[in-house]
Amino acid sequence: MRSIGEMSRDSGLSVSALRFYDRGGVLVPAWVDPVSGYRWYGPEQLDEARLLAGLRRAGMPLADIRLVLAGWSGADTDLVRRLFRAHVRRLEAGLSDARGELSTLRAFLERREKPMTPPRTAAVRLTVPAPELAAALDAVRFAAGTDPELPMLGGVLFDIEGEALTVVATDRYRMAVARTGTGRPADSRVQVIVPSPLVDAMRALVGGEESVHLDVDGDRVTLEAGDRQTAGQCLDHEFPDYRRLIRLPAGRRALVDVATFQKAVETGPVRTEEACGQDDTAPDLTMLGVTADGTVVIGEDGDDDADQVAVNREFLLHALAAGARDRLILEIGAPTVPIAIRRPDDEDTFSMLMSVRLEN
Repeated sequence: MRSIGEMSRDSGLSVSALRFYDRGGVLVPAWVDPVSGYRWYGPEQLDEARLLAGLRRAGMPLADIRLVLAGWSGADTDLVRRLFRAHVRRLEAGLSDARGELSTLRAFLERREKPMTPPRTAAVRLTVPAPELAAALDAVRFAAGTDPELPMLGGVLFDIEGEALTVVATDRYRMAVARTGTGRPADSRVQVIVPSPLVDAMRALVGGEESVHLDVDGDRVTLEAGDRQTAGQCLDHEFPDYRRLIRLPAGRRALVDVATFQKAVETGPVRTEEACGQDDTAPDLTMLGVTADGTVVIGEDGDDDADQVAVNREFLLHALAAGARDRLILEIGAPTVPIAIRRPDDEDTFSMLMSVRLEN
């Protein structure tokens, strides 16, 4: 017999997923201790758990998975093979439809594209207080992307306009924005994407209290702090229009004590969706809601509250840490809308977490 932890280790299904499939009657433990509630799995269930993990990675619907597991150990495996073939045909049809739609949209994009002069062609020199720049970089760095297929997200956008420097980072699943003042207004709007390694080098320079100088000249950016400097080439890509992405419908706001809330998130119940679409993995999800009196609640395992929003727990903890305040405001709307995490004293610095669509 295997404990739930041993079954998780050997099968590739998380403990949360095993609990989920137990509740759904998909993979029920061979025995549950009536006193402790501990789940124990028989030797023959390991193959079923591995099969279940593989089918979920392949994106098979849960209804079909039930039938596959029911027919797996039988003498006649024709049903299982038919389900496999039907799922492959479904995937191929979906891929063909997606290719057709994207081909149409690509042609539409090519028709509407016009030659544009990138906003980063101008040269600009700014003076920025080191503590403010350090705080801004700390607030957004965690959200920078690492996907080689999306190199335009592999750094931090420096958006210089008027007397403000706005820094932005996103990896599609989360976005962070921070703003700091500059010594004098820029003559024109300048945008550059600073690659993450150069951002880290910049952050290492701005540890003091003095002001630093930021120079942008075409595709090259330089940061000077006293007699030290770091410089490098910017990414030769266009960053998405973040101003459009941060327009969210109003949600319920709640002020949370960060230390208390972090502990509640770390130790609280989680839910696992095997096919949530985030890097083909199954992150632990925290279910969040706001009561009528403005209190944030973390959904219990098995709750069916349709108004709760599911977010990646690890991403939520990163955003709380990057908020760098004892108290933060959580803005939670509909389950399909990103949640926002804002500073009470600074509306221009905030982060957003994409909600996770629950399949089951």
